[in-house]
Amino acid sequence: MCKNKKVIFYLLLFFCIALSYILWLTLRPVRIVEVHKDGNYSSVLVKNFPITDKGKIEWWFKNKDMLKKKYGIPTPDSDGFFEVIFWYFGDGYKETDGYDYLCFGDMKPPINCIEKDKAFTVWNDRSKHILFGVNDGFYRTKENGEMVKIKDK
Repeated sequence: MCKNKKVIFYLLLFFCIALSYILWLTLRPVRIVEVHKDGNYSSVLVKNFPITDKGKIEWWFKNKDMLKKKYGIPTPDSDGFFEVIFWYFGDGYKETDGYDYLCFGDMKPPINCIEKDKAFTVWNDRSKHILFGVNDGFYRTKENGEMVKIKDK
């Protein structure tokens, strides 16, 4: 009987720790480390970005006005096209490896690159629909604001 109580105690303890960790992951605020712009393309370096596709899209809708006001993004071209890519900042800026790193021309080398670890992409099409590139595919807004999955990766 005592052995069963220990098993139940440890299972309950494990469940509580796992639940606490999941809550911590989902409730911590997104931190924008830096924004790099190149014409109508913007790279936003982030920490603590939402982990679910739904969370990323909801974060965009909640914060798009703040991004425009504080960072001036998105920056549409004359046709209205823009693209904003959110990158996980990871271990920070690094020296280029010559192949796999994303380097920013608006920073002085050699420490001006990051690992290519894309979190989320937002852009628009010729019809001015907003599109989202996330882990499980692509989503597009319809005229009524409804989200439609358009393609799996």
